[in-house]
Amino acid sequence: MEVKLWNDKREREMYENFAELYAIIKATEKLEKAYVRDIIPSTEYELECQKLIAHFKTLSSTLKDTVPNIERFHNTYKMDCPAAMNRLITSGVPATVEHRAATTASGGTSAAFVAECVQNFITAMDSLKLNMVAVGQVFPLLSDLLGSLNKLSILPPDFEGKVKMKEWLGRLAKMGAADELTEQQSRQLHFDLESSYNSCMAALPTDGT
Repeated sequence: MEVKLWNDKREREMYENFAELYAIIKATEKLEKAYVRDIIPSTEYELECQKLIAHFKTLSSTLKDTVPNIERFHNTYKMDCPAAMNRLITSGVPATVEHRAATTASGGTSAAFVAECVQNFITAMDSLKLNMVAVGQVFPLLSDLLGSLNKLSILPPDFEGKVKMKEWLGRLAKMGAADELTEQQSRQLHFDLESSYNSCMAALPTDGT
């Protein structure tokens, strides 16, 4: 006998989101263990971890009304994924970024500022993927990002990301809050964000420097 978990389309979507959240947490736990055991290269780990964190942030935001407490969700389903909970909720950035941030901190830049910057990059890029392209949505994200970039003393005033974000903010300031970026503008902004993020990560010292 087949047992249906849902009665309508809305309930079905909710359970599908639950399943996806469960899968993200489990995948993150496996990824963390693989990294700790040196089974996966750090570059590959960082890329995959960034994707999982971005998907987690998007999904947890979508489920904020039905799953207001992720820790409770984790405990209810007896997931036993402490490393994933630390990475997704407590840290919010890949372990490799944390390590570089700690190294940078000795040079006068707070590790918390690095983590904040990474989160702002991920949030901005993820928002564009979700088609949040209204000026009123994009402007505050880029403003927060520029603010976090300015906190990183290791980055020079003419750093690529700072220059590009200032240019975009100047462009958006001339538009109305309800105006939307065209598809071409959205793609270009996403490209600039991705390029600036990579440059930012490259500017951080590695563990051995």
